[in-house]
Amino acid sequence: MPLFRNAQFEISIAKPSGLPPPNGAEIAFAGRSNAGKSSAINTLAGHVRLAYVSKTPGRTQLLNFFRLNCGALLVDLPGYGYAAVPEKIRRQWAGLIESYLKQRESLIGLVLIMDTRHPLTELDRQMIDWFAPSGKPIHVLLTKSDKLTRGPANATLLAVRKELSSRYGDQVSVQLFSSLKKQGVEEVERVVAGWLGATGADAAQTRESSAT
Repeated sequence: MPLFRNAQFEISIAKPSGLPPPNGAEIAFAGRSNAGKSSAINTLAGHVRLAYVSKTPGRTQLLNFFRLNCGALLVDLPGYGYAAVPEKIRRQWAGLIESYLKQRESLIGLVLIMDTRHPLTELDRQMIDWFAPSGKPIHVLLTKSDKLTRGPANATLLAVRKELSSRYGDQVSVQLFSSLKKQGVEEVERVVAGWLGATGADAAQTRESSAT
């Protein structure tokens, strides 16, 4: 069964103090408002409205946890960068996101959503800079790739890969993704399954070391 299929909503969190005790590996999904994050999550889950899709950016105001069949959790973070949201709320969201990304021990990797037509905004770079010091992997989805023809889309992919590789090495991977055409789903699943496999191997090694 596909990794994200049949994900089930578990809990929503408004403040860092409300985070539940760790109970499984967590994969965070983040992205600039209107970059296509909710659509990407719905496409991966095979669900029309698992993550709420709105024509008004900035509607996701909480950390939303979804349980996967494998026991891991998909964590949908608030979209960032929407100017019409009051400054106080933007600061609250930023604090919630930063606290979660920097302090959550059960978080094993970040899937970062960027619009293929407008990648690597200042806020995207800030998000990477928040998370990169953890040493955990980041996978960038260049969404809405169907809005570009193949040549420009591939050129954007190569340019983003080159820049991020020069700064972060193999910690960051990048791919094209289209919710409309359901393209790129298998690649995301393969990457995240690799994270989960590595985490499982590390945990097993830790248990073996403790027993000797």
